[in-house]
Amino acid sequence: MNLEPNSLIRASSPYLLQHAYNPVNWYEWGEEALAKAKQENKLILVSIGYSACHWCHVMERESFELHEVAEVMNKHFVCIKVDREERPDIDQIYMLAIQLMTGSGGWPLNCICLPDQRPIYGGTYFKKEDWINILLNVAGLWQTEPGKAEQYAVQLTEGIRNSEKVIPNIRTTPYTEKDLQDITTPWKRNFDMMEGGYNRAPKFPLPNNWQFLLRYSHLMKENATHVATLLTLEKMAFGGIYDQIGGGFARYSVDGSWHVPHFEKMLYDNAQLISLYAEAYQFSGIHLFKEVAIESIAWIEREMTSPEGLFYSALDADSEGVEGKFYVWDLLEFEKILGADAALLADYFNVTAQGNWEEEEINILLRKYTPEEYAELKGIPIADFTKKLNSAKEKLLAVRSKRMHPGLDDKCLTAWNAMMIKALSESSQIFDREEFYLAARKAADFILANLTAENGGLYRNYKHNKASITGFLDDYAFFIAALIALYEADFEDRWLLEAKKLTDWVLSNFRDLDSPMLFYTPANGESLIARKHEIMDNVIPAANSVMAQNLKHLGLLFDETRYTERADAMLAAVHPQIKTYGSAYSNWAIQMMNEVFGINEIAFSGDAITQVRKSLNERYIPNKIILGGTNSILPLLKDKQSIETKIYICRNKSCQLPVTTVEEALKLIN
Repeated sequence: MNLEPNSLIRASSPYLLQHAYNPVNWYEWGEEALAKAKQENKLILVSIGYSACHWCHVMERESFELHEVAEVMNKHFVCIKVDREERPDIDQIYMLAIQLMTGSGGWPLNCICLPDQRPIYGGTYFKKEDWINILLNVAGLWQTEPGKAEQYAVQLTEGIRNSEKVIPNIRTTPYTEKDLQDITTPWKRNFDMMEGGYNRAPKFPLPNNWQFLLRYSHLMKENATHVATLLTLEKMAFGGIYDQIGGGFARYSVDGSWHVPHFEKMLYDNAQLISLYAEAYQFSGIHLFKEVAIESIAWIEREMTSPEGLFYSALDADSEGVEGKFYVWDLLEFEKILGADAALLADYFNVTAQGNWEEEEINILLRKYTPEEYAELKGIPIADFTKKLNSAKEKLLAVRSKRMHPGLDDKCLTAWNAMMIKALSESSQIFDREEFYLAARKAADFILANLTAENGGLYRNYKHNKASITGFLDDYAFFIAALIALYEADFEDRWLLEAKKLTDWVLSNFRDLDSPMLFYTPANGESLIARKHEIMDNVIPAANSVMAQNLKHLGLLFDETRYTERADAMLAAVHPQIKTYGSAYSNWAIQMMNEVFGINEIAFSGDAITQVRKSLNERYIPNKIILGGTNSILPLLKDKQSIETKIYICRNKSCQLPVTTVEEALKLIN
């Protein structure tokens, strides 16, 4: 390790700070580094990763920590380190460049650019010798044939600017159930009906995919998607990808049966999975799904919540330099901790003397049964087994918590926090847990008080009492969605007023005059070589698809046709692509499904709506918005105030006569 730090020592990102003592003369992305490249006519090396990225750490160990590699990098390049989670706008551009060059992408992402930031060469992980050769070859090209490098840059930059171009499209006919079937028919061919998920490895949870398929199976009364979705959720909950004693999911499993996780835990995955499992419990009543959601929230509360009530970004895969070491067990330790119950619980969690992972005698905890199924299999009363299981989990967790913990990425990002606020708001209703709502409210209030800029926009990040990065479209989209979810939990108009204010800010500052889509970066943001949209839904839904749903909901709540018309135009523009690759447009497909089946606007009035709300929360109505409260500003609640509890079901600007019970309301919905 270098004794003298480089300029990353001043960074707020834990990922950048990990590189502060590399002998590479790293800079943060910013004016100083970019000006230096231009002044010295030096190539820029942009190296992008994130703190929980295993192969980023490997490349650091094998290359960036070595003086002979640093010497080549420092001599020929201005070297810039980027945390992709803080600066997704930069990551988006250079990831696209690498995909255009190589056909695939990933992290670490290493891209070599001209002094004006235009890319000319790159890739992901490189071994040390290959890395040195590439650096010397590209530096040689720049010195001897700058015209050729310029030619590459022109072609690549053109490709980046033209990719994902969305042409406005006017939809003249209504969407139909056939449109939805056209999306899911090819999609279903990829289901793994034995292990859940898709027929491939590695397996990613992709929560938004399963949320669409859950809703589709309910509204379309479709059996194949129903079976595949519930199977997937069960298999993930049983697998090593789920932390069986601590709650929360790892980012993906490296195999096809959810057995061996890539051990890092990301806030964005877990927030979405909590929402998904809560919704699946509401849909199915399966207790396993409730258990997973509540255990995962307990993990967030225990390990991922800042003193201010915000949520941290990620836990690393490695501890003590070994991937997964924090989470695995050998049989001897297991027996020592659990004593008389060890044999029973070792069988339940698949712990053996030989081990169930690649390393000898090492076990990842996973299971094949629910507690109820296992108790029946062993002929033990369920109450007795549950008691033993809960006691074992507590003991194992207490011992594990004394181990050296994986690295914590303690920056707080607005978009990811918003997903967690939404998950907590929804879970508070589905599980009738007020403490989940209070945690959601605390985080949202903190963001409104501390991450709002003077110009009315949002900041993206918060760490050490400081917010420094201008918000991107996903920060706004997910936070607006979270504010809508909070409103549905407490009927306080202030959340919707904030959501509306931020929506108007987005429409002014992110608009593209040539497209109904919104740019990912604001007009007042830093100028990069391209200003991109984010259209395709990935592990995280696209900012544009989330924003389109927000516009639809707020348009209905405030009776704002400019919002609903914009949402419709966005869906119409992307519609031709959806059926070509359903899983990459799953959030857009949810919006289309809402168009086909309509959105039920359920309005409550009266002084005693709590019990009726609770009863409604036990029912699965995926295509709904709910509103209520006294003295509300919302047009739909005007002239509906009463002391007696009443439920109004409204659709397409007309309301049915009010009813007084949820059963009567359900008849109007169905």
